[in-house]
Amino acid sequence: MSGVEHNVDRPINHESIRKQHYIQRGDTAYLRITLSFFTVGLATFALLYFVQPILPILSEEFNVSPASSSLALSLSTGMLALGLLITGPLSDAVGRKNVMVISLTAAAVFTLLGSVMTSWHGILVIRALVGLSLSGVAAVAMTYLSEEIHPSYAALSIGLYISGNSVGGMSGRLITGVIADHFPWRFSVILLGTFALLSAITFWKMLPESKHFKSSPLKPKTLIINLKLHFRDRGLSLLFAESFLLMGGFITMFNYIGYRLLEAPYHLSQTVVGLLSIVYLTGTYSATKAGALTSKHGRGKVLLIAISMMLIGCIITVFPPIWAVMLGMMILTTGFFAAHAVASGWVGQRAKRARAQASSLYLFGYYAGSSIAGTLGGIFWFHFGWNGVAAFISLLMIVAFSLSLKLNQLEK
Repeated sequence: MSGVEHNVDRPINHESIRKQHYIQRGDTAYLRITLSFFTVGLATFALLYFVQPILPILSEEFNVSPASSSLALSLSTGMLALGLLITGPLSDAVGRKNVMVISLTAAAVFTLLGSVMTSWHGILVIRALVGLSLSGVAAVAMTYLSEEIHPSYAALSIGLYISGNSVGGMSGRLITGVIADHFPWRFSVILLGTFALLSAITFWKMLPESKHFKSSPLKPKTLIINLKLHFRDRGLSLLFAESFLLMGGFITMFNYIGYRLLEAPYHLSQTVVGLLSIVYLTGTYSATKAGALTSKHGRGKVLLIAISMMLIGCIITVFPPIWAVMLGMMILTTGFFAAHAVASGWVGQRAKRARAQASSLYLFGYYAGSSIAGTLGGIFWFHFGWNGVAAFISLLMIVAFSLSLKLNQLEK
């Protein structure tokens, strides 16, 4: 994901970097890139996660169980994960910008088509196609930023992009939750699909062409060689596993918290459940802040603290008062986006070559965690209620913490 080839243990040659004309924070192009990626991050996560607050509605309308209803999200993230294995290496061969523009456009069109689907299987097919399309954005975004932005500001740029993700996730959930209380849920599908289409056009117009991209042939043999190289790096293997655990815990929380809050003793409306996604704003702050803290305290320590926050937040949600549930969600969200910002940036620093492929492998674990753990959480909800869901998330976080201890040792 980083366009400058250097070992993480060696100091960066800043004079050499200046000569390569990387974009710096004061440059006009920096603002264009930052705004472009904030917008595309917002649109991507809005399309991916807007179904989350209406999972109970989908359960009722299509007469499916909570675990089956969660497939509307899990299939999207699962297909996105599989698509990453293709779109990352593809962008290494054909370039970054075109892959991202085409991907977001396709996802917007499929979403609009989803508004007219009347069968559950039709909805699931559309959601799978949306996830597959969005893989082209997810696989390439951080790679482009690391290649074009000066390394001194790359972590900040990636943090801002992830902040766009958090705002998008919040906005998609918020808009859908509010609309579903007053209009058919399909209205929100049309609205968000249209927004994503406009975002794709804006992104195409605003984003500068890559200057540091170097095409590498798309050869299966090369892909396999690079794949083995990535997994030989113990740190990368641990980061790939972390992505699965972190996202798995986070998405499970938001998949089933709506079911809990719609039932007794809360009986909250769909609008209020959608409004709870405002806790994503804490992620907007923490993702950016974590990038800055790593240069001062090291990635390992910041990651340990972030995962600890996720575990603490999850435990707090077990307590019945609504303020405790909200506080726990907020702490978990803050920790998640901080951990994701640190871990995703760390992958770029450790990968020696084929960084888009390394980024794709990290995100493969990330979205596989969303798909697999997000669906498994439904089983825990069905049999054990919220305490079972919280225990499941806590187990994921304990394993993630143990892996981060090993990563912390590697950094020393």
